[in-house]
Amino acid sequence: MPTAANDRHGSPNASTRRHGRVDEAAFDALFRECSRDLHAYVISLLGDRSTAEDVTALAFERLYRFRSRLNRGRGTPRALLFTIARNAALDELRQRKRQPKLELAEEQFGDRSSVEALEHVERRAIVHDALARLPLRERELVLLKFHGQLSNSEIAQALDISESNAGTRLHRALVRLREQCLELDRKEVA
Repeated sequence: MPTAANDRHGSPNASTRRHGRVDEAAFDALFRECSRDLHAYVISLLGDRSTAEDVTALAFERLYRFRSRLNRGRGTPRALLFTIARNAALDELRQRKRQPKLELAEEQFGDRSSVEALEHVERRAIVHDALARLPLRERELVLLKFHGQLSNSEIAQALDISESNAGTRLHRALVRLREQCLELDRKEVA
């Protein structure tokens, strides 16, 4: 049976589709859907778990405070949340006046063999190192796409650029990331 936060198909955020604002139930659903992705995105930008937690909380707080005034024409609540977090993280980086450091996530290997686990850690380290070599603007695009799981349209709204520009920039960033990964992998083998 549909609720205020679910439409007839059971998907969250129906009230945001109808009214353009986020009610309590829709906000709770958005928090459950996005909190891990948003936190991972912010950690990847800042390289600092503690500050990332603060920025993530700040983004949710700001969205919650202005939830009744959201304009659907400006994007989905998820895209707006990532925009708020992005701006807060960039403010933090400006305050630091230094490049962010990347932190490897803690691994939980479960049933993997130690060889598989080591290979997985090595692949992740290569990707993290390659990401760190990208300019911040390109790294940000990759992180919005994969940590944020935003569509190109949502990325465009978050960065205030056209959708085709977002797609082109993302493609170029991914090509450069792939090249960096291959270069780092070759150096590791040699």
